[in-house]
Amino acid sequence: MQKSLLAFATIAALGLSAQATPLDPAKSSVKFVFTQMNVPVEGQFKKLAGDVSFDAAKPEAGKASLTVDLGGADAGSSDANQALVSAEFFDVAHFPKASFTATQFKALGGGKYQVTGQFSLKGRSAPISIPFTARPDGSGQWLEGAFPLSRLGWKIGTGEWADVGSVADAVQVKFKLFVPK
Repeated sequence: MQKSLLAFATIAALGLSAQATPLDPAKSSVKFVFTQMNVPVEGQFKKLAGDVSFDAAKPEAGKASLTVDLGGADAGSSDANQALVSAEFFDVAHFPKASFTATQFKALGGGKYQVTGQFSLKGRSAPISIPFTARPDGSGQWLEGAFPLSRLGWKIGTGEWADVGSVADAVQVKFKLFVPK
């Protein structure tokens, strides 16, 4: 009986250590940069949530999920923000969130890693791989990276906004996530 309790306690402890930790949304950010009329415009998503479990010594055991509230997009002006939530861009009325769920982590060497997972945006899902770095901090760790996104490939900027002469197709998505201990 005592061995069974010990085995159960050990399994439970291992299970708890593998669980993901909620990221700190006040310290974390997801930003985007696009070019409009050849001028770079940076924006950010003000509302995000996620759970992450990542150990640089065992990256293959990592887990992560992230959700971004698209209605919290801020591109620097009320006109731009209204356009972003419209049907032509994020269509927040029908697709209020974007998400990423990791399926695999791997080390690339030199303190660099790659996470592969399912990215969902505006009713479409596809696998993507994202490079990132992990930096320990006394009270947790920072995970930082960036990846390119084709806005037209995800049907962001339809109708008159599909013209890449005014708004470029390429969007750079940058993230800085703080995961407390």
